[in-house]
Amino acid sequence: MNSSKVILITGASSGIGEATARTLAAAGHTVILGARRTDRLEKIAAEIRAAGGAAEFRALDVVNRADVAAFANFAHKKFGRVDVIFNNAGVMPVSPMNALKVDEWNAIVDVNIKGVLNGIAAVLPIMEAQGSGHILSTASTGAHAVGGQFGVYCASKYAVRAIMEGLRQEMTQIRVTTISPGVTTSELGHDISVDDTKAAVDQLRSIALETNAIANAVRYAIDQPADVDVNEMIIRTVRSAGHAF
Repeated sequence: MNSSKVILITGASSGIGEATARTLAAAGHTVILGARRTDRLEKIAAEIRAAGGAAEFRALDVVNRADVAAFANFAHKKFGRVDVIFNNAGVMPVSPMNALKVDEWNAIVDVNIKGVLNGIAAVLPIMEAQGSGHILSTASTGAHAVGGQFGVYCASKYAVRAIMEGLRQEMTQIRVTTISPGVTTSELGHDISVDDTKAAVDQLRSIALETNAIANAVRYAIDQPADVDVNEMIIRTVRSAGHAF
C-alpha cells in the first residue's frame, strides 16, 4: 500500500461515503468526513478512532462554495497537505418529467453537479502547489444509460463524467478517477416524492450491491502507484443482467 494519505470525503454520513471512510481509515489513511448531519459524522469518526484509525469531521454543504473551500482548507492547515478528495455527495429525487418537480430538478443540479465543481475548485490550487493529488467523483451507471423517470438525475451524472474527463485531459500531475456504481444499498433516493417512482426504485434495491464493494474500488484507485491513474470504474452486481443500472 502507498503511504498514508490525507483524504477528504463528502457525503460521508452514510452509504458509500461512510463505507469508504471506514475502509480507507482501516487501511491507514487519514480521513476528513464532510456532510450536513454532524451527529452522524461525530459517531463515525469516533468509531474509526476507537478502531485505531485517524479521522476528523466538519459540517459541510457541498452546494456552498465557501463551505467546501473551508473544508479543504481545514485539512490543509491541520495536516499540511490534501492528497485526495472523494466528491461523493449526491441526491436522487427522481420523478417523471410531467410531475414538474422543478425544485427537485434544481436540487439535483446543485448537489450533483455544482457540488462536484465546488470540490474540484477547493482542492485544485492546493494539489497543483503540491505537485500531486487525486480527485475522485461518484458518477453512476446513470452516467452511461438513461432510464425513464431518471432523466434529470442521469443528466447530472453524465455531467460529472464529462467534467471529470475534461479535468483528466488537463492534468499531468493530478490523478482523476470517476466511480460509476450500479444500484447500491444506501439512502440515495430516500427523498423521492412520487409513490410509483419510489416503488420502482425500491424494486431495483433488491439487486443492490453493498457499499463496501464501492469503498474497495475507491481504495484500489487510491492505492495505485503515483504514475498509475485509474480513470474510470463501473461497478455493478452480477445480478444486474437485464437492467440498465
